[in-house]
Amino acid sequence: MKTKELFFKDKNLPFIECRYTTNSSKHYKPHIHFGFSIGAIDKAEVLYNVAGKEAQLGRGKLALINPNSLHYCNPLNGIKRSYYMLYLDTSWVLQVQQSLFETNSFICSNQIILEDEKIYEEYIEVMDFFMQEDFLLEKEQKMVSLLQKIFLKLELKKPKKEEKISLHVKSLQEKMQSDFDVDVTLESIAKTMEINPYTLLRNFKEEVGITPHAYRINAKIEYAKELLQQQEDICLVALRCGFFDQSHFHRYFKALTTLTPREYQLNFLQ
Repeated sequence: MKTKELFFKDKNLPFIECRYTTNSSKHYKPHIHFGFSIGAIDKAEVLYNVAGKEAQLGRGKLALINPNSLHYCNPLNGIKRSYYMLYLDTSWVLQVQQSLFETNSFICSNQIILEDEKIYEEYIEVMDFFMQEDFLLEKEQKMVSLLQKIFLKLELKKPKKEEKISLHVKSLQEKMQSDFDVDVTLESIAKTMEINPYTLLRNFKEEVGITPHAYRINAKIEYAKELLQQQEDICLVALRCGFFDQSHFHRYFKALTTLTPREYQLNFLQ
């Protein structure tokens, strides 16, 4: 059977994006998302890796991916899989967490997999419901209820001592997420921070898990998705995101999403 892709975002609930992919044998390269993500396999099994932790993922389990966590999820033995992905804005998820816990900042999941048949079935039901035309209030309520059940099941607790990203690395992360049309160098950025560029490179890779270049490519692709959702011309998107040409953009976009920019645009509904 042919692979089918569906992306859905309601313009009135822009903090939630859904994806459903069927019969796909495509492989992802390790990548990150800036928001909190939850995935589920609807058919077959996959090899799932988050921040170096590896597991097999199949029906009855949810994949939990914290913001900025390097991960991939690929088919086992070439068997085609079908899967759902839910991409959530972290600031909105924080509001849901604040309905359950006393916290001023997003609490990361302490697990990469949640194994619970009832919550899994509810996740599938909510995802299918969300991607249909229906009342906004009911969509939002169902999504909030699902997340509350997930967080309560995880028994999330605010860490006594949060892992902090160093100031230089945080500044570099911010720079990597802006001015995409400017081809920056590590030396020029490090000079403004008054730090050795190769010390900055080592610190970034140790704390974030990938190089600044890989992080910037991820940021460019996330921005490209936003522009493609607005039906912007693909050539213009490539230029605005700082790619040399459309083929350069095409190569990186497909490596991180398994789709071409055109396929993503054609399969996005809102």
